[in-house]
Amino acid sequence: MARLLLEAIAPGGRLDPSNLVSVLAAGSTWTATWHSLVTSIFGTGISLVLGTGFALAVALTDIRAKAALVFAFLLPLMIPPQVTALSWAQLAGPSSPLLITLGLAPPLGAPNPFYSAEGIILLLGIQHAPLVFLAVRAGLRGLPREMIEAARACGAGRLFVLRTVVLPMMTPALVAGSALAFVSAIGNFGIPALLGIPAGYTVLPTLIYQRLASFGPSIISDVAVLSILVGALAFAGFAVQSLLIGRRDFRSVGAPSQALRYRLGKARLPAEIGAWGIIVVILVVPLLALVATSLVTAYGVPLSNATMTLGNYAEVLFRQDATVRAFRNSFFLAAGASLLLMLLAVPFAAMIVWRGGRLLKSLAMLAEVPYALPGIVLGIAAILIFIRPLPILGFSLYNTIWIIFFAYLARFLTLSLRPVVGAVQQLDRGLDEAARMTGAGYLFRLRTVLFPLLAPAAAAGAVLTFMTSFNELTVSALLWSAGNETLGVVVFNLDDGGSTVLASAVAVVTVVAIVAIMGATALFARRLPRGVLPWAD
Repeated sequence: MARLLLEAIAPGGRLDPSNLVSVLAAGSTWTATWHSLVTSIFGTGISLVLGTGFALAVALTDIRAKAALVFAFLLPLMIPPQVTALSWAQLAGPSSPLLITLGLAPPLGAPNPFYSAEGIILLLGIQHAPLVFLAVRAGLRGLPREMIEAARACGAGRLFVLRTVVLPMMTPALVAGSALAFVSAIGNFGIPALLGIPAGYTVLPTLIYQRLASFGPSIISDVAVLSILVGALAFAGFAVQSLLIGRRDFRSVGAPSQALRYRLGKARLPAEIGAWGIIVVILVVPLLALVATSLVTAYGVPLSNATMTLGNYAEVLFRQDATVRAFRNSFFLAAGASLLLMLLAVPFAAMIVWRGGRLLKSLAMLAEVPYALPGIVLGIAAILIFIRPLPILGFSLYNTIWIIFFAYLARFLTLSLRPVVGAVQQLDRGLDEAARMTGAGYLFRLRTVLFPLLAPAAAAGAVLTFMTSFNELTVSALLWSAGNETLGVVVFNLDDGGSTVLASAVAVVTVVAIVAIMGATALFARRLPRGVLPWAD
């Protein structure tokens, strides 16, 4: 981050504010900034409504199949944004194989409504609604029963209690979830890229990408300024969160409550139909459109016995060098980053919790920065660090797969660290002290005491890291080079190049892999600390 700031104000190592002034004075900069704010703010509004509604239904009512509902609602968060955008793009427009097959396609020449600011806003809202859901659900689980029971004893109805007690108490969770959704929307690249670039609607991440794609490293000082602007917008989101929360005291005393389990009675079935209906609309239908596109011989033809083929899957899985290489690269990067971060997280978490100290706490806070900031900022920072040969070693990581690996380690460290820190906080330190008293060295204790005890939480963190990095696009879109493509890059490039059916086939394979991993880990959720796997209710 320091290198990024230095390049913005002192390009080439000499203090020269003229570059900073020229970038900030450009009309394209403020047009993209305005577009970023519009899409992020309105997208956050959709996320707030969707996420809060589902959290209230899951945490406070007696609707059935909650685990399945939570799993399905969180799935859009795990699906890469470029896949989300691609699936919705196949759902509309005159060339949609699904609509053509159903006889619902608009006439030729009609615009695809999702290639617009409204389409970007809708998909950003859907993609990040699970962030609001997770924050609000966690808050609802910690509600004290005394305030709720007092209101009900005074004759207050359910909706009155919800409006005057529950939602005001949930203000910190609502604000925190909204801030996360806003910051994620500001840094989202996949959705604005697939839906905005064809429509000429540019946000800051896509402006940075287009500048680098057009001019290369020669314009690195300009994009450094744009990256800092993106980071400033993300910081503003967290600053507003702190401002809103700091004005009032939301602390409460009392045991977490299960007292507000509303029995819906006759309204339960309509509520369940409504909840699952939303899941069908925001998840199932777009994925059906994606599958339909992946099964046709050419984009724009109906799905029938004559046009149905598995050749697209054979092409991307076995014949096309770029896609085969992308699967291999993504697996190597995701698995390598997950394994290395899991090994680092255990001793790091133990030192943070047991030794404390300002330095370690500061390092833990710094580990959050690359994940909190938009990925496009981290990508530019990695380019600035590694574009020149490394000191002493004399070689450069730029244009190699290792620069992507470094960026993944920086960005996803906190995903591996958080579950392990939570597990260490619940661990009795007496076991480690007993081993130490018998003369066991640190590495021996680490291998025989800490790793076995913390393995479930460390494995859960590794799963989160693997799933997030396997289909990552925002960072790798700036860092990939020929031969070092990742799955996210391949999906974007195939669709951008007109090979929509092949892009859809790659996207379907990635979604199947994500669902399989989530399902497999959900089976072992009972052995893990509560809350480690967000899709396990």
